Amino acid sequence: MIPTLLTATSVFIIAFIAAPLVDIDGIREPVSGSLLYGNNIISGAIISTSAAIGLHFYPIWEAASVDEWLYNGGAYELIVLHFLLGVACYMGREWELSFRLGMRPWIAVAYSALIPA
Repeated sequence: MIPTLLTATSVFIIAFIAAPLVDIDGIREPVSGSLLYGNNIISGAIISTSAAIGLHFYPIWEAASVDEWLYNGGAYELIVLHFLLGVACYMGREWELSFRLGMRPWIAVAYSALIPA
């Protein structure tokens, strides 16, 4: 749980500050969202591509280079997948703690209904 959430947090901070341009819709017109490319705290964002929103899994080992991976929205996908894995691990720890304390263990799962929604 801790390594995945720390990975998601650190990559988010680094990408918010210094991520390169991202091809947002596949027409090779890059969009910047980081602070180093002229955005401020309000307009800064981690830019996702249409492929990274849920259509394709684009791991870093499938790219020819790290620059290509970053250009195609790899940082966004890394942040989202590591965060979801960390939240799932946290839910498991909640369930285990309530089970060990003799509570109703599925209450922790019921209160986490907003996570998959």
